[in-house]
Amino acid sequence: MADIAVKKVVIIGGGFAGLECAKQLANKPTFEVTLIDRTNHHLFQPLLYQVATATLPSHDIARSLRSILDEADNVTVLMDEVLNVDSEAKSLTGRSGNTYDFDTLVVAAGAKTGYFGNDHWAEHTIGMKTLAEAHEIRERVLKNLETAEISNDPEERRRLMTIAIVGGGPTGVELSGAFVELIQRSMKRNFRRIDTSQLKVILIEAGPRLLPPYEEESSAYTQKRLEKLGVEVRTSTMVTDIEAGKVITKDTVIEAGSILWAAGVEAESIVSKLPVETNRAGKVTPDACLSLPGHRDIFVAGDVTFMKDANGVPVPGVAPAASQMGRFIGKLLVKEAVPGQENAERPGFVYWDKGAMAIVGRSHAVVEFGKIQLKGIIAWFAWLFIHILFLVDFRSKLSVFIHWLWNYVTDAPGVRVFEYKPEDDISKK
Repeated sequence: MADIAVKKVVIIGGGFAGLECAKQLANKPTFEVTLIDRTNHHLFQPLLYQVATATLPSHDIARSLRSILDEADNVTVLMDEVLNVDSEAKSLTGRSGNTYDFDTLVVAAGAKTGYFGNDHWAEHTIGMKTLAEAHEIRERVLKNLETAEISNDPEERRRLMTIAIVGGGPTGVELSGAFVELIQRSMKRNFRRIDTSQLKVILIEAGPRLLPPYEEESSAYTQKRLEKLGVEVRTSTMVTDIEAGKVITKDTVIEAGSILWAAGVEAESIVSKLPVETNRAGKVTPDACLSLPGHRDIFVAGDVTFMKDANGVPVPGVAPAASQMGRFIGKLLVKEAVPGQENAERPGFVYWDKGAMAIVGRSHAVVEFGKIQLKGIIAWFAWLFIHILFLVDFRSKLSVFIHWLWNYVTDAPGVRVFEYKPEDDISKK
C-alpha cells in the first residue's frame, strides 16, 4: 500500500477563522498543521470591551491556543509573527528568524486598529483590538479618576473625568454605556472628593446615526437609551485631528483625559506580502472559494477579506463570518485530500447571517436577525445567551455567567485594579 502523502498546512492567526480551520483538520492523518500566532491565546473579541470596562477579567475571554488544540496531535502551535510570504517558494519568514514551508497557506491574521491614513493619531488614542489595549483603557480611565481625586484644579478634574470615544459602531456604543454605568453608578460611593456623576462620556460618530449597519429604528433606540444613561452623543461629527488630550472636529475642540478609538480597522500588515492587490484598508478580495486569484493553495479568511459570498451577499467583519470561513476552508481541504478530488471544481463560500447585536447598558440591547428586531431586556437576554454560547469552553462559559450574575445582583464589577508604575507617580507631578 502506497504511503499517504501528507500536506503541510500553515495557518497564520489563532482567531476565529484560524482556530476553526485548525479544528477541522485536527487529527486528520493527511495533514501536518502549523498554527502561528504572535500571541499564545485565542481572544473572544466581542467581549473585549468588558475587560476594558472592569466587568470581566481577561482570562474569561482568552484561552491558551495550546490548551484548545492539545488533543489535535497533528497540529503544532507556535508563537511567532510572520513577516514575509514567498508565494513562489511556498515559504514564510517569522520574526524569530525561522522559516516555515507550506503546501497550503491559510492567512487569517485578523485586523488591527485603522486610522484612515492618520496613523499619527495612534500616539494620542487607545484602540481596542487586543488584551493589552483593553488593559490600557481600563488603567487609563481608572488612573485618571485617582488623579482627579487628589487634584485641586476644577478644570483639570473636568478634563480627567472626560472620556471621548470616536466611532459609533457596536464597540463605541458598548464602551460608552458600560463606562457611564461603571463610574456614575457602580463607583459612586468609592470617592470622597469627586462626584462621579460629573463623569462625561462623549461618543463621536461621523455619520448621521449610531450603529450604521443596523435599521434606523435600532439606531434611534440606541441613541435615546445612551442619552438617558448620560452619554453625550454627537453624530454627523467628523474628527479632523487628534492631539494629546484633544479631539478636534470641524466645529469644536474636545479636551479629554481618555481618547478611545473605535472608528476603524485595517488588515494586519502581513496581508500586504501576499501576491494580490489590497484595498485602502489593507484587505483582499479572494475568489468565491476563498483562495487568492491565481493561487489555489493560498486562502484568506476573516477580517483580512473584503468580499461578497457566492450568493452576492456582503460578508461582514464579525466573528460568526470568520468562523464560517475557517470551517469552509478546513472542510474543503479535507475533501480535496481524497484521491481524485485534488483538482475538483470548488464550491463558493456562502455566508449564513446570524444577525447583529449590541448591548446598550444594563438590561438593554438591540438585536437584529433578518426581519426580527428585538430591543430592551429581551434583546439583552438574547445577547447574554448567544455570547455565552460562542465562548470557547465550558469553563469560560461558567465563569462569565457567574461574573455577570454577580455584577447584576451586586452592581459592583470587581476588576478595578491596575499596576503601580514609578514613572506615573502622581505625587511627583
